[in-house]
Amino acid sequence: MRVLLINPFYPISETPSPPLGLAFLAGALERAGTQVKLLDCVVFPYSRDSLASTLRDFKPDLVGATAVTMTVDHALDALEAVKALYPSIITVIGGPHATFCATDILKSCDQVDVVVCGEGENTLVTLTRALEVNAPWEGIAGIAFRDGNRIATTAPAPLADLDELAPPARHLIPLGRYRALGMPVSMTTSRGCPFNCIFCVGRKMVGARVRYRDPVRVVDEMESLSVMDFHQINLADDLFTANPDHCLAVCNEIVDRGLKVKWTSFARVDTVSRKVLEKMRQAGCTTVSFGVESGSPEMLRRIKKGITLEQVVRAVQLCRDCGIDPHASFILGLPGETETTLAQTLAFGDRLKAMGVSHGFHILAPFPGTDVRERVDEYDLQILSDDWRLYHANRAIVRTAGVKSETMDAVVIDGERRFDQWLGEIARIREEGPATAQEIWPLVRLEHTVVIYDMMMKRLIEEKGNWPAGKSDEADATPVAKLIDRLAGELEHPPARVHAAIEFAAGQGYLARKTENGRIQWSWVDYL
Repeated sequence: MRVLLINPFYPISETPSPPLGLAFLAGALERAGTQVKLLDCVVFPYSRDSLASTLRDFKPDLVGATAVTMTVDHALDALEAVKALYPSIITVIGGPHATFCATDILKSCDQVDVVVCGEGENTLVTLTRALEVNAPWEGIAGIAFRDGNRIATTAPAPLADLDELAPPARHLIPLGRYRALGMPVSMTTSRGCPFNCIFCVGRKMVGARVRYRDPVRVVDEMESLSVMDFHQINLADDLFTANPDHCLAVCNEIVDRGLKVKWTSFARVDTVSRKVLEKMRQAGCTTVSFGVESGSPEMLRRIKKGITLEQVVRAVQLCRDCGIDPHASFILGLPGETETTLAQTLAFGDRLKAMGVSHGFHILAPFPGTDVRERVDEYDLQILSDDWRLYHANRAIVRTAGVKSETMDAVVIDGERRFDQWLGEIARIREEGPATAQEIWPLVRLEHTVVIYDMMMKRLIEEKGNWPAGKSDEADATPVAKLIDRLAGELEHPPARVHAAIEFAAGQGYLARKTENGRIQWSWVDYL
């Protein structure tokens, strides 16, 4: 069997990281003897021609795509192209959006043969084995598919023992491109969430019981990531601090090995203590993100968050005391939001800011599978759009009786404006000087990211980064100069910024140069 996995387009503004879920799927398939290729449309430009070339060269028996709500249209477009080119290829879609919209997808999207619901590693392996022997699909747990004129849904698949899963097949992911863009790399130490927030699908997707990985295996993986030169590792658990014993065991393993690595995690304000945070800091944790959601006690009760504002203040102060940067996130437009509750949230955000806590605002996106969407008629909430491309949580697609969508948009837009002002201040410091590298680095790195991303998505290195080698090339002490000259006019950025970004990428080893068959060839270092 040959399986092609597709990571659909995801905007760089959303700070994507290497696709961990697909890496787990690929690892499970490879362990089962399947040949796997991964097409990453986040850091490679997608086109039907490029997809056709991949299909022609790799000849997959099955093509699978993952999708969150915001990316599902891109995933379906890719699968439609697969079916148009090679109708006999079995097409599969999975991920949280597909899990909770399986019937709708199969009814309206002929390009999809199978939906994998919930965790996919064991299910996808079972499906590929069934395809190899032409076995019926009815006995495969965790899928939905067409059976004549009806949609068949099998029993849910058992949740996996995390220590039994194959390691993520990151060797199939172009990690070098993510590293060049300054993105973090992610990993997990557990799956599951025991809480009942009405806006989240996590509990339904991976279970209410938290399943933990062996701390030794966790740190083995972290150690392997630590040598890849990512600026940080994100622990993507729904709740890393759910069990203090597990959290401390992971941290102690890091400390005992003397592993020096920077990492971040998610936590609830009622699951952290000084003991846990001090150990996390000792083990390299730099930032903890808390979902605070609202500054209104009434709203916190309504959304079943189960925390108090006093707990928030205590948790962020503990982080500050222990040398960890706390971050707080808020969701606007939750059911029952009013001008008063919105004002309370903004005021509480200002209070946290005065304590040295960074915070950000998003607007409720009522994702399929969430309680807030499935029971919307019972809440003070109106969903304004089912255009999935708008479900990025940065503009309002909901409103309540007490708050207009424009009011919520204004809050987020103001935050974006403040961020732009901050960048402008850094730019002023940079221009007027004297400034330290630490002061101007955020702007410089962002500028590099934007230029590097444009080069990647326009395929400039592939198309302009090679030429016949001459004597001047061999004698050139600054070989990047000619590459800069060839690319500067291809990008809508100031020449100085392009120059700096290319020198940075080459100097950091993100771009490599070689002479082969009489030609100078530059290329991205895609695989680490």
